Amino acid sequence: MCEDCCPDMEQTLFYILAAVTVVATVFAISEKHPVHAIVYLVTSFFALAALFYLLAAPLIAMFEVIIYAGAIMVLFMFVIMMLDLGHPENSARPGFWQWLPALLLAGATLVALGILMSNRISIPDKAAVVSIRDVAVMLFQKYGVAIEIISMQLLFAAVGAFYLGRRGKQ
Repeated sequence: MCEDCCPDMEQTLFYILAAVTVVATVFAISEKHPVHAIVYLVTSFFALAALFYLLAAPLIAMFEVIIYAGAIMVLFMFVIMMLDLGHPENSARPGFWQWLPALLLAGATLVALGILMSNRISIPDKAAVVSIRDVAVMLFQKYGVAIEIISMQLLFAAVGAFYLGRRGKQ
């Protein structure tokens, strides 16, 4: 980024993306329609991924997009459809004022990403090479307990999904 022309642009982008993340998360929590809540949550995840990229953690930013905004949101949509929580045929088509918060949040995220990507011109020539073994050793030695907790959460979620899926068939 060009530090001589605008030294605090990264800080401004950080605050914009942080505000988008917080506001979208609050909207996701307070929204009554589950599909709208998921749209707000995806917006929050993308803004959070942009924050991670801004903080020089592109791998975590990609994990945020691939795992959370992709896989977890598909899982949430599957659960909403399986439990029949969203009834789009019973609700009226949303008007402009209902779309405005999501559009403003998404627009702020896209503008911040555009500014961030257009100013990231200088890429280091030689990056440090990290092998998969090094990542695995660090991940399981330093974060082993967290990995086990996450695996237990995923196991509980799978058992719950199987239980909910079989409950209707009996």
